[in-house]
Amino acid sequence: MNNHIGEHNKMIRAAQHQNVMATIEQPKEYSFEIPLPPSANNYWTIANGRFVTTHEASAYKKQIFYQLHNLEPLRGDICLNITVFRKIKRGDLDNFLKIMLDALNGIVYLDDSQVVEIHAYRDDDKDNPHVNFYAYERSDKVDS
Repeated sequence: MNNHIGEHNKMIRAAQHQNVMATIEQPKEYSFEIPLPPSANNYWTIANGRFVTTHEASAYKKQIFYQLHNLEPLRGDICLNITVFRKIKRGDLDNFLKIMLDALNGIVYLDDSQVVEIHAYRDDDKDNPHVNFYAYERSDKVDS
């Protein structure tokens, strides 16, 4: 009879271990294509003596929200790989990033303070200007 209880306890421990392992989430990742954002030079304007977001920047943020609003935001430390495909050979890479990253805040990640690493590249595509975007939760912690 003790043997039967011992086997039963082993089965319970094994089931508990499986439940614990099932609750440990694997790092998540997202890969998608989004429209080319307006330049950061077109992010703000002055109206009635105050800085306000331009119509172009607001429209871009809305477009991103409608395209990606079904995503579950990533929760850990986030790494980004971004390739910006410009329509013409003009425009600094960093000027494309600000509006785009702000538009993704709260959708792809909870807060931009989670972003710990960014790899950004610039290329050209006159027929289809766009951004290839890859975001993932970093699974390892790097001690400084």
